[in-house]
Amino acid sequence: MAETVLHPQRTPRRRTPSPPNPRPGGLLRGLLRTARPKQWVKNVLVVAAPAAAGRLLTAGTLTELALVFALFTACAAAVYLVNDARDAEADRAHPVKRHRPVAAGQVPVPVAYAAGGALAVLAPLLAARLTTPALALLLTAYVGMQLAYCVRLKHVLVVDLAVVTTGFLMRAAAGGLALGIPLSRWFLITTGFGALFMVSAKRYSEAVQMAGKAGVTRALLTEYTTGYLRFVWQLAAGVAVLGYCLWALEEGGPPHTGLLPWRQLSVVAFVLAVLRYAVFADRGTAGEPEEVVLGDRALALIGLVWLALYGLAVAHW
Repeated sequence: MAETVLHPQRTPRRRTPSPPNPRPGGLLRGLLRTARPKQWVKNVLVVAAPAAAGRLLTAGTLTELALVFALFTACAAAVYLVNDARDAEADRAHPVKRHRPVAAGQVPVPVAYAAGGALAVLAPLLAARLTTPALALLLTAYVGMQLAYCVRLKHVLVVDLAVVTTGFLMRAAAGGLALGIPLSRWFLITTGFGALFMVSAKRYSEAVQMAGKAGVTRALLTEYTTGYLRFVWQLAAGVAVLGYCLWALEEGGPPHTGLLPWRQLSVVAFVLAVLRYAVFADRGTAGEPEEVVLGDRALALIGLVWLALYGLAVAHW
């Protein structure tokens, strides 16, 4: 009788599921989703400097600012495309990020790299041709800084906060550079520390919500303490309020010629807005800044009152 040879069962190899081929017609939609249209509202900050200088409604300004908005949006989209292409493999293992178009296979990685690279090159070139060299340099610096953030800087303590804050500050300065408007020190201080306030408040909220869940979100959050992030957003809020107050009360400012001292009165609305935003920061529910502002009626109303007071001050009514 022949001897039976038993072969040990082979354990099948685990294969990482390959992303499906992109469907016809879905590639453009995937590229658009990867460009994060919801984040484009941040680029409205390009009107900040012209509005502060009272140049928002002058002839040709809105057309120029629309171009600046489009160019900045193209640069931001380039960064998102490159970031998602670079992180595609890691995103596929994430419960939420695996639905991103690049990770899901709707947009092939080489296509995302190519589209991102094309936008990163074309936007500054168009800015140099259609606007000013200063804006072209700003956009080039923005793209370079954000790509460095994607590759390395987002893993460096404190530097990650500075880079994201600088991105907001660059948006606010872009309109002024395109129109040749001088940027005052008070504008830069208030805008910069106001941005740091919102960025660090968002990080603090993420840290609070993800406490004890290491690995679910960005790893750097585990290296920050909630106490430190609370200190940062409180410090930034204080400096932003101080800078705004010094601007509103400085003796060398434009003389009061209207019915009321609108510029000084706008301090009240600005402080109330900061205090209202701090409520969400303290609760650990301060997510994306635009969602916080638009999602809270009281904060939106305070913002409209501040905008009206500031507009009256600029118009010298």
